[in-house]
This record gives sequence, C-alpha cells and structure tokens, in this order.
Amino acid sequence: MKDFILKEIVAENIVKELETIGFDKSYRAAAASKYKYKNIKIYSLSPAQANILKQTALTVGADCATHREVITGNIETSDCVLGGSLSQLKKISQKLSNQPFGLKILGEKISAMADFSKTSKTKIVGILNLTPDSFSDGGEFLDYEKAKEHFLYMIESGADIIDIGAESTKPYSTPVSCETQIRRILPMLEFAAEENIQVPISIDTRSARVAEECIKAGAKIINDVSGFDFDEEMPGVITKYGVKIVLQHSKGTPENMQINPNYESLIDEIYLNLHSKVDFALSKGIAHENIIVDPGIGFGKTREDNFEILKRIEEFYGLGCEVMLGLSRKSLLNMSDESNEMKDIFTVALNTLAIERKVDYLRVHNVPLHKTLVTLTGGIDYL
Repeated sequence: MKDFILKEIVAENIVKELETIGFDKSYRAAAASKYKYKNIKIYSLSPAQANILKQTALTVGADCATHREVITGNIETSDCVLGGSLSQLKKISQKLSNQPFGLKILGEKISAMADFSKTSKTKIVGILNLTPDSFSDGGEFLDYEKAKEHFLYMIESGADIIDIGAESTKPYSTPVSCETQIRRILPMLEFAAEENIQVPISIDTRSARVAEECIKAGAKIINDVSGFDFDEEMPGVITKYGVKIVLQHSKGTPENMQINPNYESLIDEIYLNLHSKVDFALSKGIAHENIIVDPGIGFGKTREDNFEILKRIEEFYGLGCEVMLGLSRKSLLNMSDESNEMKDIFTVALNTLAIERKVDYLRVHNVPLHKTLVTLTGGIDYL
C-alpha cells in the first residue's frame, strides 16, 4: 500500500499554499481565514462573561480556557485564553454583539485583533550617545566634531531616525542634570537644522525640561525610558507639541533596576504596565498614532527575561501601538569582554528574529549592518 506523506505548513502565505493544490481561485482569500489561527489572552472577565465567551467559542468549533472556578462562580474574575481560526474568531465576535455584560465591546476587540496583521517595514533607529559613561561607547562621541561625523555617517548609512541621548541609563548609573543634557544635545540639533537634515531626530531623555528645549530646537520624538514615571511634567510637554513618544517599560530606576529583578508572569506584567501607560497617555490628549511602546530589554530584566521578550515580541502588538526594540550590544549577549564589532555581529543575528516578527523600530549602534539586513529581507513576503 502507498505510504502517506505529511508535512506541517509553517509559511504564513496560506493563499499560496491553497493555490499550489489547485484550490478554487475565487474562494482562496476567504478560505485562508480558516487556516490562520490566533490565541488571545483576555484579562479579568467576570464569571458570567467568561462562561458566555466559552460557550460562544464552543458553538463555532473554537475553545476558551478559563479558571476552574468560573463554572461555580466562586471567583471574582478570570483571565481567559481564546483560541481559534480567524474565521472562528470573527464568528465569535458577531455572536457576542447580542450578548449582555458589555460583551459586544469585547467582541469588537476580538474582531479587531483577528483582522490585525503587521505589514510595516522595520525602521532603523541609530544611537548617538553624547555621554562619558554609556555602556557601549561612553565618551566616544562626547567631542562635538566626532559626534557630528558619526551623526552624518548614520544618516548616510540609511538610518530612518537618529536617537540622541546625553544621560546614560545603564544599570547603576545616576541621573544627569537637565542643564548638562541640554548643553550636550542642543549643538547637535542646531547642526541638524543648519544642514537641513530631514531624518527625524529622537531625544533619549526622562526630563520634561530637556524634552521641551529639544522639541523647540527640532526634535520630533521623545524616547522616555521611564515611561512617564520619572517626570510628571513629561505628558504635558508631549501633548503641547504633538510629537511622538516612546513609552518604555522599566522595573525600577537605573540605580536599582538590576538588583534581583523578579516577575511572577513576565510578559503579562510588562504588557499590562505598558497598557496602563498607553491609556494614561491617551487620557492626557496624546494621539494614539504618536505612541510607540518598548518592552525595555535590559531595564529590570534578567538575561532569560530578555530572551523571552524577544521570543514573544509579537504579543505586544496587541497594544495597538508601534513597537520599538533595543537590544544592541546589551548584556543579554553575554559578551562583556568582546569588541563592539563582535557584539554587532550577534546583535544583528538576534535582530533578524525581530525583523522576521515585523518589529516597527530597531534601536541599534551599527546602522549600516542593520540597514543592509532590512534591505536584504525587505522584499521577501514570507518573513
């Protein structure tokens, strides 16, 4: 008897797979949603909501996992894991539109998540440290002429954004005064204006005063590694000038963040923290499209935590914002005694995974290496 041959399909382009077997052309696109699956975690549903969601999922052939006590009602809330094909999720959404307890809104959110897919090309953010003590290149570009040279080099190498910082936030570092940060950064912004540089400039600062002075001098993005926790005036500055803001997760401050960082549920805690930061930003009048989130590689995380974030970076797309990732030359490489050239090789290897997962921004030291990688993979539709 002839043997059966089986193969798991891992390519995302299921339409192409349907074409290769001769599936009806007129129905390929619609059928594809039956072969694409998503697992969605939904937080803090009441027992009634969780029970209805589970039963609704079962009616369309999907499933929903809940806390064991949901059926008894002996629990105040339950997180749920809803899993099914995109087609099933859309059907669940439709059925929830007629259910009580606010489940119509939940259905709309499930539908939006089912429809969501990343199409944007990864942008490269070049790092310019105007500091004497940054972990990678501290002091190398503190000299104004060397800073200008490197600034132009990154632009010529294809950087989509330049991120300028004048305060090191590496582990165990201490704050730098606003005056010092402004003194270091403003000459670079003035140089960019004189040269009519069109590449957007981001400012890596936790200080609202520094942010405002730099925005007035031409900066278009503020990269706040504290995610508004350091300076309560920062949201007002972002709202006032309508610039983009990078909200990063950090467990603690640079002075203490690497002292035995511990999480009960790493990704959940980071996700919910960033979710609250996004909601807070929106409540202050910051436009949704101006919010970028960053899970904060190395900011209050162990090496294992950092790799878990990289592996599950796509989960943060559920926040509905663009996502930035910065792992360049950091301690997760475990290469403290190696040269920056060697660190860059392994950085680009890890960032290949991020590009495959369609991360919006990669914050890196070596721009040309990463720009080559993005260009190389940019035309491949299965990544």
